[in-house]
Amino acid sequence: MKKIQAWLGFLLLAIAGSAAHAADYPSKPIRVIVPYVAGGAADITARVIAQKMSMSMGVALVVENKPGANGMIGTDFVAKSAPDGYTLLLDASGPLVVNPALYAKTPYDPVRDFAPITQIASYQYVLVVPRQSSIHSLDDLIAQARAKPGQLSYGSAGVGAGGHLAGELLGLMTGTQLVHVPYKGNAQALTDVLSGQLSFTFDTVVTAAPHIQSGRLRAYAVSGPRRAGVLPDVPTMEELGYKGYAVTQFQGLLAPAGTDPGIIARLHDEAVKAARMPDVVRKLETEGGNDMVAGTPEEFAELIRSDLVRYRKLVEDAHIPKQ
Repeated sequence: MKKIQAWLGFLLLAIAGSAAHAADYPSKPIRVIVPYVAGGAADITARVIAQKMSMSMGVALVVENKPGANGMIGTDFVAKSAPDGYTLLLDASGPLVVNPALYAKTPYDPVRDFAPITQIASYQYVLVVPRQSSIHSLDDLIAQARAKPGQLSYGSAGVGAGGHLAGELLGLMTGTQLVHVPYKGNAQALTDVLSGQLSFTFDTVVTAAPHIQSGRLRAYAVSGPRRAGVLPDVPTMEELGYKGYAVTQFQGLLAPAGTDPGIIARLHDEAVKAARMPDVVRKLETEGGNDMVAGTPEEFAELIRSDLVRYRKLVEDAHIPKQ
């Protein structure tokens, strides 16, 4: 009986200590690690959200870029940081759900080592050809690919990038041989498709949209389950008959595993509030080509688990070599 009472007393003290810790949070600046170079999509999202959260929480949220190893350096840094709520991760799909399928080993476990806070947004890709192209529709692209196996080329930001996976899925679903040309970033791939050196590419909506609107690129399909808000006239792959085709990427906020649930709840509330502000929606969705989500930690955790399965299957089916 005394042992039970002692255990209950210890449990109550632990709960009280946790509540007090969460109540005192935050008391100093919070670091938000972005595992990519400054100026990219995740970095822009991080800085917009961090600015709003800083104003609301009364402490600075300082964005730090830690790029390298396809996003794994910065991601691993947060995985191994103290779970005290003062080091967070603003990550995209690649390091969390693609790299574990693409690499023989990652230095972190995307499920075990992180506490999801919220999926802030999702984004998709758009299939584009240069204005001088002889390809005049998606059906035409598929017909040419079948007539000339291994001759149509497309570029991406690198092996395992969203644009690469979108092309691989298109090849699998149509039984065509498409030549992937990896670059060190989307910018060079876009430059080469604009000049006609590539047959087509799957580019992010936000970077392709200005060129589509100016007439320098022609767009035939988007890769997500819904049409993009900034490209309302461009159909989805499913609308064009490719049922089950979907390649989207997420951007989300996470903390190291073991972070106080009360702190996670506070960060979730603040991040969701920031993501739903009209000027943030305008910046990231209307102008940025994202779909704002701002879901629960549980929904984000389930997305990570399901995307791990989905992308592992795609990498295996496409016979993408382990990196």
